[in-house]
Amino acid sequence: MRRRWTSGRGEQQRVSFWLPDSGDDLTPRSPLDGDTEVDVVVVGAGFTGLWTARELVRRDPSRSVLVVEAEIAGFGASGRNGAWLTAGLGVTPRELARRTSPSTVREVTEAMRATVDEVLRACDEDAIDVRARRGGLLRIARGVHEQPALRSGHRAMVELGIDAGIELLDADALARRVRVADARGALFDPHAAAVHPGRLVRGLARTVERHGVRIVESTRVRRVLPREVDAPANARGRRPRVVTARGTVTAEAVVLATEAWTSQLPGRRRSVLPLYSLIVLTEPVDAARWARIGWHEHELLSSHRLTVDYLSRTPDGRVLFGGRGAPYHLGSRISPTFDRHDATHELLRRQLTAWFPPLTGVAFTHAWGGPVGMPRDWLPGFGFDPITGVGGGYGYTGQGVGTSNLAGRVIADLIVHGETPYASLPMVGHRSRRWEPEPLRWLGARYLQGATARLDARAARSGRAVRRHGLAQRLLRH
Repeated sequence: MRRRWTSGRGEQQRVSFWLPDSGDDLTPRSPLDGDTEVDVVVVGAGFTGLWTARELVRRDPSRSVLVVEAEIAGFGASGRNGAWLTAGLGVTPRELARRTSPSTVREVTEAMRATVDEVLRACDEDAIDVRARRGGLLRIARGVHEQPALRSGHRAMVELGIDAGIELLDADALARRVRVADARGALFDPHAAAVHPGRLVRGLARTVERHGVRIVESTRVRRVLPREVDAPANARGRRPRVVTARGTVTAEAVVLATEAWTSQLPGRRRSVLPLYSLIVLTEPVDAARWARIGWHEHELLSSHRLTVDYLSRTPDGRVLFGGRGAPYHLGSRISPTFDRHDATHELLRRQLTAWFPPLTGVAFTHAWGGPVGMPRDWLPGFGFDPITGVGGGYGYTGQGVGTSNLAGRVIADLIVHGETPYASLPMVGHRSRRWEPEPLRWLGARYLQGATARLDARAARSGRAVRRHGLAQRLLRH
């Protein structure tokens, strides 16, 4: 039985465009109703948690799996993102090669590109209509100051041997795909697709329930207790537990799938930095404007700005523009009131019409945002520790639509089989160094946010590329 979504939880109704547009019933599922025991408890009903649950029951249908969600499935980043399904990580290929080796970069790239295919294959298998459009990804140099970064990125891919299918486009070739103001060229990556994230996350929730997984919602986790290795073998508290206000779940394995919200769990506040990414969305654009813009293949778009921007075209002809810039909040606080930041949302609207002057005068119908989990070294981590009985995956830096699927397969492998064919990937079993304590964390985050915005603005004014060896660039190296 589902409870009515009360008006007192109105903030949930404004999470994003995607959840109401998913066509799914958003009434919360029943909450946990007391203490219980299962084989595996998953904390978080987003992409990571639901992919993990799916893969667990596929590997071993006899295992009982419970997913515990504080709000509703898809409430977090999974229901708020920019619709990007890509093979990217937070760490660039060149930086990953510096930390590991060129062969590792090739292995990671192959795994991530295969993951894009795996997500779409799984959606077909489970009859989840995510409105996928495999138009690829265009990283555009807007202005002469972004051309050096464009050429450098292409050169790195060639040198590392990961340039299969990658095309370096000049301005004319780019204009035949999409006409962007002041575009000087682009790097085209075919290993990407635009998807409807609301349909994906809600569809995954329905899929795992059909296979016997139980999902409880409106159940906030207070503590995660690892296995008590020194407790007597017959002690009730020996197994790992998840403590909520509505009861305690005891299991053989606990999976943390809480992304930026991991920072809200006791003892894990410094594990990831919750940085807010905001989005604006237009009304459906008329045919005359589309004729001037192009963009018929629905490619994902971004530039080479340090402050990050990302664009996608929705199936019904809207334009989504997202970016960073909303301030980090002291103590890694997360609140629904931070999902909207008027100054940043207005900046995004202006930036979109700067990209596409034909969109001047088009109305904006939606604005939303949410926190992105940023690990200290920009590299996500996922795995499972059989000693503590606790595993998980998070730290996707805003690129979790694809990575979460790989994380779910790895976590399920390790829980069910004790091993995974992906063990050599640097993300598996990886733990980033913790972020600095406050107020150093706040001072550093605010400095970097301001510095990157100033560097982008200076480069655009001067026409000169951002120099690569400044303090901000060294701190942000990824």
